[in-house]
Amino acid sequence: MPIYGAVEAGGTKWVCALADETGQVLTTEVIATTTPAETIPAAVRFFQRGEAPVAVGVASFGPVDLNRGSATYGYITTTPKPGWANTDTVTPLREALGIPVGFDTDVNGAALGEWRYGAGQGLDTVVYITVGTGIGMGAVVHGRPLHGLTHPEAGHMRIPHDLGRDPFAGSCPFHGDCLEGLASGSAMRKRWGRPAEQVDDAAAWELEAEYLALAVLNLTYTLSPQRVIIGGGVAKRPSLLDLVRARLLDLAGGYPGDLPAMDEYLVTPALGDLSGVTGAVELAREALERTKRAHRP
Repeated sequence: MPIYGAVEAGGTKWVCALADETGQVLTTEVIATTTPAETIPAAVRFFQRGEAPVAVGVASFGPVDLNRGSATYGYITTTPKPGWANTDTVTPLREALGIPVGFDTDVNGAALGEWRYGAGQGLDTVVYITVGTGIGMGAVVHGRPLHGLTHPEAGHMRIPHDLGRDPFAGSCPFHGDCLEGLASGSAMRKRWGRPAEQVDDAAAWELEAEYLALAVLNLTYTLSPQRVIIGGGVAKRPSLLDLVRARLLDLAGGYPGDLPAMDEYLVTPALGDLSGVTGAVELAREALERTKRAHRP
């Protein structure tokens, strides 16, 4: 049975893993995201120590270049994370290990993992939203991660902002009061003066639910997903998902009329904190199959 390598490359840590053919994670190691010169070689050493994987998948924080015809394919591009802008993550792994390397965003990876093994099993189109320090969105459409001009950046969608109710200007360095600028963990910290997990004001969480419900409604109308999965640290707040469901139903106003029950439509990740790394296993599998196809006569 082949062994696959997987990396969930986050802004604070890289989770490296080996998994079997069924997607079962066998072993993991957490590597701090310090500098590319330290973090990437540490990931290489993880894969060199154990049973050799047949391919590796990387689900990375971004923005990233997913265009395989681009000279910077596999790069983390214009990230604000110090020291990581324009970092090639694919080539060092591929050259050191001599195996195919799959690559996508961390949220597309999480969407892929949940679609294959988790809350999206059996469905055609699934959206995954992570609400943590920032906000990201990934989607699987017709069984494949969604790409286009670039990868989805729904964390930066513009949503209604009632300055009377919420005078906070927003925390996004690019857009101010986009979704991430209003509803991310960073935004909550700046607005309320303490981390989201320490905010106990019911009105604060009603406001958070309002913004997330607006985002989910926009995604419902644009991508028409069969299920929306919300993960990330902020989303672990007890009762938040129920608030979002209730507000989403109100905002939808009965349109479309065939929306499923909210507790079936808007759900938490079935894979918990393993969504991203499990999705990276699928990226590895796809990279191996792509390489095989390219070498067939």
